[in-house]
Amino acid sequence: MGNNKIAGVHINQIKLKDFLLSKSMFLAYFLLALGLWGLFDVFSQRYFFSAINLHDIALNPDSKEVVNGLKEAITGDGGEVKREAPWTLYIVNYMYMIYSGSGIIFLVALAELLNIDIIKKTAAGFMSLGLAMIFGGLFTIAVDLNILHMHWMFLSPHFSAGMWLMLPLYMIYIPFVMFEIYLLITDRYDIAKKLAVPILLLSIVVDIIEYYIQARLFDMNVARHLWTTYPMLTVYFIISSFVASSGLMMLYSMITYKDSLKAELSDLLDFLVGIALYTMVILGAYEATAYLFIDKAWGGVMLFGKFKYYFFAYIITAVGIPFVILFRRTHSIFWITVASIFIICGAYLGRIMFVYGGNAFPMSDTFGTGFQKYAEYEPIKDYIFFSPHYSEVFIVLGSVGVVIVVYKIIESLFSVTKIHNH
Repeated sequence: MGNNKIAGVHINQIKLKDFLLSKSMFLAYFLLALGLWGLFDVFSQRYFFSAINLHDIALNPDSKEVVNGLKEAITGDGGEVKREAPWTLYIVNYMYMIYSGSGIIFLVALAELLNIDIIKKTAAGFMSLGLAMIFGGLFTIAVDLNILHMHWMFLSPHFSAGMWLMLPLYMIYIPFVMFEIYLLITDRYDIAKKLAVPILLLSIVVDIIEYYIQARLFDMNVARHLWTTYPMLTVYFIISSFVASSGLMMLYSMITYKDSLKAELSDLLDFLVGIALYTMVILGAYEATAYLFIDKAWGGVMLFGKFKYYFFAYIITAVGIPFVILFRRTHSIFWITVASIFIICGAYLGRIMFVYGGNAFPMSDTFGTGFQKYAEYEPIKDYIFFSPHYSEVFIVLGSVGVVIVVYKIIESLFSVTKIHNH
């Protein structure tokens, strides 16, 4: 396999057949196939499902069933996402992918500024993983935002909408991360050294801005008091993303660097275990005190109501079990792998708890007259929960396929997992 060199970067000449038929790509194909199945189902429900037709209206214009059918056709209250709980598994996965990917990039930038040698050697691989996860998150949110109608965002712009906060952010953030990766793998060391510190500082600033904007998107939902009364939401997103990122980085290190780092792998794992332990302690303390500030109705349903099992399962899997395993400072690949998997799954459960919990009530008691109805024929509800539709689950699995494909393309072309001394 030869390579070309452009702007100091070696670009591998890969055989397309070998790339497409690699084992990891077959896993990606399977996940992408599930994602496409989910997309087909979602689009058929959104754009091609006929809840009622003109013939029905002409025959039974006064029928309550016809009226309800029209309401369903107009409002889109179908099998995918309910209007009472608009932020569901799409947002959970978007949060997890984006925040964890950004957390990896954030942690690498901090470690490089602190001159942590073992992270400097592996930074390109970690950064590429973080970038791939961001693309996986954007795939999910693109589905949630009705991508076939996104042109109206430009034809009829509403600049106060959340999308207009997100779009400029990622138009800057993604090229910025790509430039960081370029500085890590280029042979032009003179340029890389001159730009290293300012770029790393800017990277941290951009990451903080990203977390702030995401927190702002949740805070704009004034009817969802779990989100609007959660203290220091930006800080919470950063800390919880660091926990998830530490689990992902440990698992990635054992898969990717086991042979290339050899004896130095223990140094890398020691550093990542330390990050995991410290951030888990902070996250546990945060969750223990945050509910003193949260709206009592939401706090009650999260801690003592129907969400209590989700909440305590999240704390046990994301913090409790992995902390006990990692506190021993073990170098066992098996036990670190177990702890990493618990962290990854527990952090995902935490996102589910946070997003679905924010939809626990249909609407705040804005006027002091009780919760409001969503439609004429619906009863007033004091608690709502919708299990994810299978199409949402398939799209989430498809996003993992996107992560694999993006990462494999970067690695195949630029060998980002090669140990770099810079």
